Amino acid sequence: MKKQLVYILFLVGFIGFAQENPVSITIDTTTIRIGEQIQLKIAVKRTNNVIFPKLQLDSLGKVEVVESLPIDTLKDRLEKKYVLTSFDSGRYVIPKQLILINNSKFYTDSLLVNVATVKVDTLKQKMFEIKSIKSEPKIFDDYKPLLWWILLILALIAIALYFILRKKEKKEIAIVYVAPIQEALQRLKELDEKQLLQQNKIKDYYSELTDIVRTYIEKDISIPALESTTNELIETINDFNESSKLGISKETIQQLKKVLQSADLVKFAKSKPIVEEIKEHRNMSEQILQNLKPVKTTEDELE
Repeated sequence: MKKQLVYILFLVGFIGFAQENPVSITIDTTTIRIGEQIQLKIAVKRTNNVIFPKLQLDSLGKVEVVESLPIDTLKDRLEKKYVLTSFDSGRYVIPKQLILINNSKFYTDSLLVNVATVKVDTLKQKMFEIKSIKSEPKIFDDYKPLLWWILLILALIAIALYFILRKKEKKEIAIVYVAPIQEALQRLKELDEKQLLQQNKIKDYYSELTDIVRTYIEKDISIPALESTTNELIETINDFNESSKLGISKETIQQLKKVLQSADLVKFAKSKPIVEEIKEHRNMSEQILQNLKPVKTTEDELE
């Protein structure tokens, strides 16, 4: 009989041990004032495959989670901590929390939290007027929209100034008129400075020399000289000289013919005149330019 009683007590103790809840819930205080924080802790005896579901708070939603801390792994248990608060006075029940251990469900106990109001003694506590709303300090992001508008306006101003100044520059550019005779004499001077004779570039020298003379004739006397042969040009000058009374002397026409024919021999017949002849042709060309200038006649003289 005693032996059977021992077995029964052992079995009852074993069953009680087997049914012991491996999870527990604690809170550091059950009474707080509005806005104060409390710490809730759920502990599970050390095991594998533990899942802490989302914390279920009071049904009225008056208790809030401030922070959910990471799970602490201790020697004999796992702990999950939460920081809670409430901004409404009252008594709130935090319901049982579901914990999964190896896919088995376990529940913690429920908790009661009292939230009290803050008592204010208006007799001892000095009261102050309600202050006006204080604006937050300005930061760079507050000025971003204004900055984009400023950049857009500056860009439009820059574009407008560009076209205004460009138009003004075009108006201010004065067209300087250079008389054909001055242009021809300047080209002669530039030809001398090129020193083509010293470089033995006789053909280039004569080509530019005759181009200076022909260009002047075409610009100042309005006779097509650049595309005409020597004979055609001399014949045209003679015709114009007789019909329009240009007043060009026969000597000047003969000098022009001599220079052009000598240049043709250099360019097409590979003639190589001596230095004295080249200098003579250059001086003769300057005389031709001076003497080719048309004589301005009055209406009485033309009649």
